Amino acid sequence: MIKLTGLNNKEFVLNAEVIEKIDIMPETLITLTNGKKYIVIESTDEVIAEVIKYKNRIFTGKF
Repeated sequence: MIKLTGLNNKEFVLNAEVIEKIDIMPETLITLTNGKKYIVIESTDEVIAEVIKYKNRIFTGKF
């Protein structure tokens, strides 16, 4: 799970395992495997970095 911020400046937690694609617009548009979309204020690079940190925690077992 990764923490992100919606356009309303409220934080939410997203399951990184269900991200299908990330589009670069003025904002970052995340599309999930079920077709649901989220627009967040974090940059695409920030989202990718959070997913990598999440995956590293899973594979190393260091939470």
